[in-house]
Amino acid sequence: MSQFWSPGVHQLTPYVPGEQPRQKLIKLNTNENPWPPAPGVERVLRNFEIERLRRYPDPEASMLREALAREYSVAPEQVFVGNGSDEVLALAFQAFFLHDAPLLMPEISYSFYPVYCRLYGVEQRTIPLDEQWRVDLDGFEGEHAGIVFANPNAPTGHGHDLESIKKLLQRMRERVVLIDEAYADFGGESAVPLIDDHPNLLVTGTFSKSRSLAGLRIGFAIGSSELIEGLDRVKNSFNSYPLDMIAIEAGIAALADRDYYEHCRRAVMATREHTRQALEAMGFEVLPSQTNFLFVRSTHQPAADIFAALREHGILVRHFNTEQLNDFLRISIGSEAEMQALIEALGEIGAR
Repeated sequence: MSQFWSPGVHQLTPYVPGEQPRQKLIKLNTNENPWPPAPGVERVLRNFEIERLRRYPDPEASMLREALAREYSVAPEQVFVGNGSDEVLALAFQAFFLHDAPLLMPEISYSFYPVYCRLYGVEQRTIPLDEQWRVDLDGFEGEHAGIVFANPNAPTGHGHDLESIKKLLQRMRERVVLIDEAYADFGGESAVPLIDDHPNLLVTGTFSKSRSLAGLRIGFAIGSSELIEGLDRVKNSFNSYPLDMIAIEAGIAALADRDYYEHCRRAVMATREHTRQALEAMGFEVLPSQTNFLFVRSTHQPAADIFAALREHGILVRHFNTEQLNDFLRISIGSEAEMQALIEALGEIGAR
């Protein structure tokens, strides 16, 4: 604690990201893509003229917005970009959820949501997952400042289809419904096609997962021009230049190589399926996943013990040490070789 902090800082419990180890480990804890970025991204980096960096980037990242608009068949004025989807989410909380009513969110979802609530003084009301560990869309009801949830959900992996989302939007028209689609490219169904009929729908996404650009921090939102204008107002009151020149051009290059994107995401999904089968054959319970990770639990050993034993074998997975999730491990999908090493290590430590 410090006497120099603002009063509210004393009350904050910051988000804790997955460990970034310094030693060489098989890293299956932060849902990074095992495939490299698209070849066009490398060309951008190799050919970038360093002298250009003395100039500010385009504050609107207009060319990247236009590329995203083409990718999602929307208008450029329906697209917003930011420094990773975490920043986009933070700006959305400021722009849309500061009302005298609780923000509705799943009880178990992306753990940054309650952090933003504490940071901005947003009251929250959490909705329990259903018996199958799915986000209960019917539980979103009553007076509220808005709704936020990940679809597919993190860390549980389940995604709702477009019809289910449409039914929710038909009930909830008065406030913003923010759907975080960080993992949608791995088998989920995007809600972007619903935007024109639902001006209160905001969909966020990221280049960190399916585009293999976690190190460049590119996030985006798609929604009505009314919502995008709200995000721009907050952004330009906070940081007018969120994306640098290299990130903008690399993002455009990543979007341009559609074939490479399709190959990589399908490969991740195939590896996920092979890993699921292997884990279930070993006796693990594996929740259905439409993401680039699996959420699993053992019927015989505590998850914390398996987590520690895997680390001793040079493999890092994610263990959420909370009352509700203490029995589970979240395992990112790595390369085929990395997942085979995981299965072999689990066999050696006798995990079931």
